[in-house]
Amino acid sequence: MLHYRMRNVCHTRRAAFRAAVLAVMLSCAAARLPEALAQAAAAQAPAARAQAAPASARAARTFTGHTGMVMSVAFSPDGKLALSGSEDKTMKLWDISTGREIRTFTGHTDWVNSVCFSADGRQILSGSGDGTIKLWDAATGRVIRTFTGHTEWVNTACFSPDGKQILSASDDGTVKLWNAATGRAIRTFTGHGDKVNTACFSADGKQVLSGSLDETMKLWDAATGREIRTFAGHGDSVFSVSFRADGARAISGSKDDTVKLWDVEAGREISTFTMHADNPVYSVSFSPDGARALSGSFDTTVKLWDAATGRVILTFAGHTDAVTSVSFRADGARALSGSWDTTVKLWNIP
Repeated sequence: MLHYRMRNVCHTRRAAFRAAVLAVMLSCAAARLPEALAQAAAAQAPAARAQAAPASARAARTFTGHTGMVMSVAFSPDGKLALSGSEDKTMKLWDISTGREIRTFTGHTDWVNSVCFSADGRQILSGSGDGTIKLWDAATGRVIRTFTGHTEWVNTACFSPDGKQILSASDDGTVKLWNAATGRAIRTFTGHGDKVNTACFSADGKQVLSGSLDETMKLWDAATGREIRTFAGHGDSVFSVSFRADGARAISGSKDDTVKLWDVEAGREISTFTMHADNPVYSVSFSPDGARALSGSFDTTVKLWDAATGRVILTFAGHTDAVTSVSFRADGARALSGSWDTTVKLWNIP
């Protein structure tokens, strides 16, 4: 019956996404069989296993209220507020200290896939499956401007460091740069061979990094749109990318179940990390100081790890479904995660 239902609605984006989720679940279940056998064999030595396993931590707070999967989370610049975007077509603003929902933003007609704050915290940006980007007044929830130009889903939208420009990545295979004040598209970055899942600015705003379903990442000159180099090495779709603050390193998370560390200048892969075992990695983020990183995965966990070695420092457990988005607070002392389980969780970083 499940296969019959999927066959009849697979022409829609929602069904395609659900079908992809089912495929991942089946492949992960098969991959976990030898792991389960190994765990059974190791059960005779629980003390040794406990010593070898990294520490685990519980959530400091859980935010509930979305009625669909949470696709993106972000801290306000002062760290007092949390923002989330969801499959339910809304964004929600939360008080970190109390967990109270402050406001719900409505206006998109499809999933909200990406959310972020402006540097001064006064404005909010969202990217949606309806193909648009919206700029909002954080205090009132009013839509200030809608950016149109993409022909398919918008997967990522973010501000440039100076707040004057906006970057977006789309299923139409392009990355676009926009004038934040006018809503006009400044340039389009073309070169990926498939849907673009993610894009971000370097800290100085001079470069753009994107990740695609074509299994590559591309580095672009933000001022000219010129492609500087292509990073190849992943064996499946690249879901998430993050620059280190100095711009010299980048990390990427992929459907191939790995995280990779890259030398940005050389375009060289430095290391491959498998801290999430046989599970796709949906979101990665460098800490503000670049020494550590976070990753969120299909395995329902968030992991904090040494960015140079990949050594897992702490595993945050509590979500009951895939983790789609992770974000550090500006001081690096706390983190947020969003999940298919419809919740947002707050974590303390030691």
